[in-house]
Amino acid sequence: MFESSYYARLHVQRTFEQLMNVLPLQLKEKPQVILLAGGRTPFRNDTDRELPFRQESNFYYLSGCSVPGSFLLALYQPEHTNASTRLSVKLSIPEIQAADLMWSVPPPTIEEAKQLFDVTDIVHGSELQSTIELLLQSHSEAVFHTLPRNSPLFPTLPEEYMATIVTSETHTATDAYLLSSLHNTRLIKDENEVTMLRRANDISSRAHETVMRVLGNAVQGKILQAKGAGIDRPLLPGEWLIEKEAEAEAIFVASCRREGAVHQAYLPIVAASRRAATLHYCCNDREFTWGPVKPHDHLNHGALTHGPAPERQLEPQLLLIDAGCEWDCYSADITRTMPVGNGGKFTEKGKQIYSLVLEMQQKSMETLKPGVHWDTIQLLCHQILVEGFLDLGLFKGSKDEILRSGISSAFFPHGVGHSLGMDVHDVPSASKPINNTTIPQDKVGHPSFYTYLRLRLPLAEGMVVTVEPGIYFHEHLLKAVEKSEYVNHTLLEEYREMGGVRIEDDILITSDGYENLTKVRSDVEWLESVCSGEI
Repeated sequence: MFESSYYARLHVQRTFEQLMNVLPLQLKEKPQVILLAGGRTPFRNDTDRELPFRQESNFYYLSGCSVPGSFLLALYQPEHTNASTRLSVKLSIPEIQAADLMWSVPPPTIEEAKQLFDVTDIVHGSELQSTIELLLQSHSEAVFHTLPRNSPLFPTLPEEYMATIVTSETHTATDAYLLSSLHNTRLIKDENEVTMLRRANDISSRAHETVMRVLGNAVQGKILQAKGAGIDRPLLPGEWLIEKEAEAEAIFVASCRREGAVHQAYLPIVAASRRAATLHYCCNDREFTWGPVKPHDHLNHGALTHGPAPERQLEPQLLLIDAGCEWDCYSADITRTMPVGNGGKFTEKGKQIYSLVLEMQQKSMETLKPGVHWDTIQLLCHQILVEGFLDLGLFKGSKDEILRSGISSAFFPHGVGHSLGMDVHDVPSASKPINNTTIPQDKVGHPSFYTYLRLRLPLAEGMVVTVEPGIYFHEHLLKAVEKSEYVNHTLLEEYREMGGVRIEDDILITSDGYENLTKVRSDVEWLESVCSGEI
């Protein structure tokens, strides 16, 4: 009896229905077959050292199976009126090898797998070839669909499985339709998927808050290191300070792992000071900026494990953490930017930029509902940025002229968000189709606003998207506007050290608006209260 809450057969059904919408007429009435390989345990270079295994997303979507070395064979017979016979899903898993038992955890037995996975039947890998041959005999005109073959992006189907199909005169083998059909199906999440996205967000939200509270406890002097700590014995977790990017990352990942999350959804981005201007900074290997040592001098000689001395205080700076875990192959993607130094409070200019980014995000979310095109949200963010910079005196001139000039792209260069699901930048071919007739004509902004936008569709109920506006002061990007008549270059110098601010939440589009899946707060009052240790 199947006990899992992951309804893989529903996903297979939806994928076949999507396939039927795009197949040529001459193929539609034939039996349809999906043949997929799951991932295998990776190894480091030419050694026998295992690397972390994470199942290929499309395979997991159709099977719910994270067993390495598995295969999926699904049959859809559109001419059958009986739903129970129209669809069958067969899963192949490796057989337990006695010689491997002392080295690794074995795959489930057939009986155990029947309890775990929502499929019609389960066999061992040694039986898959004969199963394919039997299917070929019983369905002489079947159309076999695979993911792109000979592509390094997907697990490889063994030649022996494909040889008989490819050489058959009556069967068709194609990799032209399955990937796009899977992406279009995965674009809309069902309740089961949303439950896992919520779980990933809950765990990740608590991890972000954990980092903030450790910073706040340090401000209040509540992190005490007992005698010999860091000298005669290692520091214990309750004695850890966050004085380096790596230490913030360690606490974030540990918090997620303690709650059962096996994987991070992507490499955490933990960037302090000017490094926060680099969008995918994932080195996370630098110390915070200290005074009286000047930024980037790094003359602390590794003495950061000892208690802070009065003459060695953290410079006021921003710490940007863009990180989220996975729960059962479903991702969270959350960014918080927090004050470090200055007693855990923003500087005046830091609060100005942070508040403007928060306004960009909040007004974007207020606009979200089915039918709204994502390009509209992108343009809205640029409009708010330009208005804010004019109010701050960073821009000068006409709002309309500034928008048409495109110079705001130097400060907000990326897209306001993207699809989220099993992958962080989820279902790219569906999110940003090559042949896209939905894109509205922008008579207000500039083409550069949309260069790096990963989602260019009208929103629909069941989509999950990130909303992550940002403002950055990146030396490379600022070169493009260093001669612009619309920029107050003198005032801009006072903001360059800031690096950047990004705020990101994960949003479910509902029938009449949206639901924010991300629980960690981002309002200024709460953020300063936590990072200063006041609450």
